[in-house]
Amino acid sequence: MMRIAAVHGVLPRHQYEQHEITEALAAMGLARRGERGVLDRLHATSAVRTRRLAMPLEWYTGLSGFGSANDRFIDVALELGEQAVNGALAEAGLGARDVDLVISTSVTGIAAPSIEARLAGRLGLRPDVKRVPVFGLGCVGGAAGIARLHDYLAGHPGDVAVLLSVELCSLTLQRGDASAANMVAGSLFGDGAAAVVAVGGSHPSGSPDGGPAVVATRSHLYPDTERLLGWDIGDRGFRIVLGSDLPDLVRRHLGDEVRAFLADHDLKTQDVTAWVCHPGGPKVLEAVRDSLGLPARALELTWRSLAEVGNLSSASVLHILRDTLALRRPLAGTPGLLLAMGPGFCSELVLLRW
Repeated sequence: MMRIAAVHGVLPRHQYEQHEITEALAAMGLARRGERGVLDRLHATSAVRTRRLAMPLEWYTGLSGFGSANDRFIDVALELGEQAVNGALAEAGLGARDVDLVISTSVTGIAAPSIEARLAGRLGLRPDVKRVPVFGLGCVGGAAGIARLHDYLAGHPGDVAVLLSVELCSLTLQRGDASAANMVAGSLFGDGAAAVVAVGGSHPSGSPDGGPAVVATRSHLYPDTERLLGWDIGDRGFRIVLGSDLPDLVRRHLGDEVRAFLADHDLKTQDVTAWVCHPGGPKVLEAVRDSLGLPARALELTWRSLAEVGNLSSASVLHILRDTLALRRPLAGTPGLLLAMGPGFCSELVLLRW
């Protein structure tokens, strides 16, 4: 059974209060004439207090288009990705040459060679390391990435596998786009990266004294929801697609899906000792809570992460997993559930045993 040996999250050094970002986005044209109040209200009710950005705030007006933004994505992704993987390997007590597989995920920039390939030499990975770069999973990528590590290590129980997530959401912002979706995105998303080191069941680091084990995973695609969340990609880069009925879909379907998954393992929601949930935004988190009948405290670390760094897309749930292990580690042997949702529209559930 796969075990999570370490989780390491990193953030850019440029930190701003929410009101500073609001003023900057207004100056960039994210509110039409007479709609400044809408922008202010969205930012004030986002539950976000501070965010980290890939660049100093004043530099964003100098981005000349998709090409310059993507060049900056590659530079910062390499910097943060190196820190994240090195940090996770050090915490796991492993070296770069121990790594047999690297999965990298991002939905906020494009690179070929991919980010993990560009990092291989800097990190000291073996030339025969297996690589799986993944684009398009969006916010579900952290949970899906752990699930795919589990799939690989089930067939390679002596191996070490790494998941790297780098998301620089600020570089996708469409300046001058005053659509409701772009204003919502501008109120929520931040930048960050995270890495997970996992080991198979027969690896020496896979003992029960280590991190949580992954018991099972489940993926689910919701029919006819392709336009609920994602990108429209054009000459100016990534323009967000964000349906207003997303919280309602979560409220209608997630509870039944989670309860069925848990029931397959003779568990109920009240048996789960820690909920590691992606912070989609206040309305989505309220829908998650309602659909699962959770007490307010169950998602406390998720709300805290949203307030402190915003929504980091695929990296968020990994930061929250790190915080759960560091700040509120459940009793050994008890079940936990890691979950996230993303473009598709889809969800990914990961059953943990602490």
